[in-house]
Order: sequence, then C-alpha cells, then structure tokens
Amino acid sequence: MILLRLTLAAVLVLTGPALAAAGTEPFAIADQHIAPGTRADFRIIVPAGRDGETFIPLTVIHGNAPGPVLAMVAGVHGFEFAPILAAERLAGGVDPARIKGTLVIVRIANIPGFEGRSPNVNPVDRKNLNRVFPGSSDGTQTQRIADLIAREVVARSSFLMDVHSGDGAEFLDAFVGAYGGPLATDFPLALRVAQGFGFPNIVRYSMDTQEQIDRGRSLNRQGVAMGKPTILVEIGQNGSREGAHVAAIVAGVENALSILGMAEAPPREAASPARLFEGTTSVSASQAGIYHPVDPRPRAVSKGELLGSIRDYTGRDVERLHSPVDGYALYGITGPPVEPGDDVVTIAVPAAGF
Repeated sequence: MILLRLTLAAVLVLTGPALAAAGTEPFAIADQHIAPGTRADFRIIVPAGRDGETFIPLTVIHGNAPGPVLAMVAGVHGFEFAPILAAERLAGGVDPARIKGTLVIVRIANIPGFEGRSPNVNPVDRKNLNRVFPGSSDGTQTQRIADLIAREVVARSSFLMDVHSGDGAEFLDAFVGAYGGPLATDFPLALRVAQGFGFPNIVRYSMDTQEQIDRGRSLNRQGVAMGKPTILVEIGQNGSREGAHVAAIVAGVENALSILGMAEAPPREAASPARLFEGTTSVSASQAGIYHPVDPRPRAVSKGELLGSIRDYTGRDVERLHSPVDGYALYGITGPPVEPGDDVVTIAVPAAGF
C-alpha cells in the first residue's frame, strides 16, 4: 500500500485574517485531482499498520471559480448520527457549478467506530479519535486516521467545521463553539459562521496557552494549531438521527458557504442565540460504578449543587458530584455506566457578550 504524501504545493495557508483561496486549477488531495466544476467521491486508505487497514470516505466539491476551502468533518465519533446523515445530504446536494472554492466533506472520520456502533472510541484500539490529534503515521489505527485527516484535510482547508452530536447515553443542548483568543485565527469570522447556524447557545473557547491546544488534542484544536478559523458544531443527543437536527446542520453549512463568499445567495438571517458562554468546565468521575444523575438534561445549575452520585456494584454510594460554578449544564452523560475520568457534566460559563 502506497502511503499518501502531502503535496506542499497543494497546502493552502492563511495570510493574515484573509482566507486562502482555491483556484480554478484541479484541487489536489490524497493523490486525487478534482477538476473545476466537478465533484469526486473517494476513500483515503489508512494503511494496515499493526492493527488493520481502514478508510476515510470523502466527497470533494470543487467550484469553477477561486474561493476558500471549507472542510466539514463528520463521524469523528461513530455513534453520532446526525452529522453523518447531514454530510451525506450535503455531499449529494451542493452543485459544484454554483460555488466558488472547494467544499471538502469527510463523511465518516471513524469508520470502525461507526460500523462497530461504538460511542466515543474506535473498537480496534480503544482510543478516542478526538483526543489523539495530530496523530502518527506509524501509531495505532486511530492515530493513523488522525494523521491523515490532519495532513490531507485540515492542512488543505482554510476554514474547519468539526461537527458532532450527543452519542449514546449523552444529553446535549445544541450549540456552536467558536475558537478565539491569542492562539486562534480570525475569531470574528469563526463567530459569524457560528452565529449563522442559529443555534440557541454559542460558546467562545479562548485559546490562551499551547497547553490548552495540546492536552488531549481534538480535531477542532488541531484546526487551531494549524492556523485555521475553526468551529465546533453540536446538535442532537442520545445517538439520535432526528430529521430536524440533520436539516439544521445542512442549513448551517449552506449558510456558511454564503458567509464565506462561496455561494451567490446572501447569508440568511439566523435567530440570535439565547445564551452566550465563555468556555466550559467539566465535572469528572473518579470512581467506576453506576451513575445516578439528579437531572440529566440541559439546565441552569448553581455552584455547590448536587449533580449526581456514583454507587459501586453493591449499591453503596462512593462519590457525590457537585457543580464547581454557576452556569449551564450544556451536555453530559445520562449513565448508568461510568468510569474514572469520565466527564459526567460539562458546564458552560455565562458571558455578557463577545
């Protein structure tokens, strides 16, 4: 198997706040060359390594005129179905003759997790793809997937969307996170695209230190590390595939094409967010056992409020978890399984404005 190599001439970089533009030449990615005004569906092969070969299915829609390269990545977690179905709809619905620049759609980043119906982790090596970026070409299967997505997709993009939903046993209120702070690129543009989804919650993640970017690096933080304006999109819960959630993602991406100047239609006006947040803080379990949440749904919480308790396998309480701040329970697990280190609730911190 021939390893995919990154063609430096094809890598698009940012110059100041402006977005890099894809020209009218063929778009080069993963040994493919997509002609202007066409689309291509293909697979990036993840070499076998020590634990088996897999693949990453992509659709590339390359316009006739120069413009940005928008990368939308779905299926980083294989049990998050709304983004995967939205990627499928977008791949078949965007006309390359009607856009400027290039739309790169990773339909399912984590095929082993999807086919294995596995929340959070790849069942092959038990690693979370959203914690191993930038990956490694000679690492485990999950690390090799991350390496190829970083080199072949993120590096070629000029704007990155990391699209998720709440998987099995997770509650979640729809939100978009926009990456700002001194180490992020073009927060104003990221915020405009985030607001264009019309979701009820917007979170600004301020990237102030390299440690924030590097700790358990996710795909979105890989985008930040590579100098791309980046957003995190989250909608749906408990592994749902509701049509309204799929449609909301599709509408948000289509609106982003307009905001980024890739589509002729003017951006649609989106509803103002009900809540603005400045980052999040997570409450983690230190014990394994059976988790009993007090109220497993998005809601306002107060500092010191009991969020839930963990019982061991004899029914004895071994841990009680409380909110460390006043805020909003944006997402979390509904239980009952819990392991040490699991984030049971992630609480967003209210902001007066951005």
